[in-house]
Amino acid sequence: MVKLIENDLATHMLNLMRDKNTEPPLMRHLLREITKILLGEVFRKAEIKEREIETWVGKRKFEFIDTGRITFVGVLRAGLPMLESALEMFLQAEGGFIGAKRDEETLETHIQYVRLPEVEGKRVIILDPMLATGGTLIKVWEVVKEGNPADIISVHLVASPEGLERVERICNGLTLYTLSVDEGLNSKGFIIPGLGDMGDRLYS
Repeated sequence: MVKLIENDLATHMLNLMRDKNTEPPLMRHLLREITKILLGEVFRKAEIKEREIETWVGKRKFEFIDTGRITFVGVLRAGLPMLESALEMFLQAEGGFIGAKRDEETLETHIQYVRLPEVEGKRVIILDPMLATGGTLIKVWEVVKEGNPADIISVHLVASPEGLERVERICNGLTLYTLSVDEGLNSKGFIIPGLGDMGDRLYS
């Protein structure tokens, strides 16, 4: 279920984001650009529909991704730039939001906000830069699964081995893409070396 993306350009941008001196505007820009590269990997073998269009030499049939059956779900707040980037690429796709907050003492995740379109029979792609303990993704996956989608995919920049093991154990049928599997978690549940607190680094 775990697919490791190998792309030197995306890795270069990720490592720019690891630099603690990278300012929020550049962080958001890099995250949006990396998202485009990662989605290129997700849609390497996509559901294709043939459609006739009017070209400058008349009507011709071409293949297109069936974007009308795709819903992107951004995990607030760090997933917001990823969601914006995805919807810029796929103009017919729908977008939704799930707000989740992790208790810093217990490391348990609590869902605080859900705003999703109808996802039954659709491909749902969860966007969240970090997969640390796996608790947030599991909770979000459970919410999305209630809508009976055709399949669920999650996309991340970095993940911890501990989080991946937990998600693989619980989230049956999920396909997970990540650009990097980092060393592990510290005692506070942060990924090492990771990216720090992504919400704060993106917006403060």
